[in-house]
Amino acid sequence: MSGEVLRLENVVAGYEEKAVIKGVSLSVREGEKVVIMGPSGSGKSTLLKTAVLLVRPWSGRVVLDGEDLTSGRADLRRARAKTGFVFQSYNLFPHMKVIDNVALPLRLVKGYSKEAARRKALEMLKLVGLGDCGEKYPLQLSGGQQQRVAIARALAMDPIILFLDEPTSALDPELKAEVLETLRDVAHRGIAMVVVTHELDFAREVADRVVIMEDGVIVEEGDASLLWSPKTERARRFLRVIGTASAPT
Repeated sequence: MSGEVLRLENVVAGYEEKAVIKGVSLSVREGEKVVIMGPSGSGKSTLLKTAVLLVRPWSGRVVLDGEDLTSGRADLRRARAKTGFVFQSYNLFPHMKVIDNVALPLRLVKGYSKEAARRKALEMLKLVGLGDCGEKYPLQLSGGQQQRVAIARALAMDPIILFLDEPTSALDPELKAEVLETLRDVAHRGIAMVVVTHELDFAREVADRVVIMEDGVIVEEGDASLLWSPKTERARRFLRVIGTASAPT
């Protein structure tokens, strides 16, 4: 890992008059895999959205690839084109074929021709094991397959950083396993990733850094070893609840 691709400096953000993120600072370097964990309502999803200004900070700075997105002068469309975002829900267009769901952002954001976009889309679908599904419609696929299409769509943008917001939370165990296997493959591609998840085995395997949040602040961060040996009581309490306080076998 070398240069920094994302930096949040003392960011405060929320909705209406309620602060959800309360002075968070976080940086991500090229190729780094950062896993964010914490109880429901701790601000994890809002933090990801703030990183690409889908939620605008009330104060603080967000710097992406050296550009201050909070300066008021940034071209947010161009900046977001450097990122990929996978949400909890798949956000696929049900009336469009799978290949066109992946190709559309390439045409709208990257300026690809229709033919070039479809070629790149097929390449990405093959990467996530769905090369034979391009001509199907999203509702003809399982939930796990639809989420893999969403991952392919994000990867097609050639992002410098990939944000994933609990990408397996809506899936049953079998479908969850196939998506996590895809994410393991993605993690080996050298793209910086920020992943909100409670999937502990995945976190232990891929995380360069783990961040524990509670009530809108970071209570502890470190390498994956903190998942079984946290230093703060607040992190211990959370990890105890999800059954990770003991060392892995």
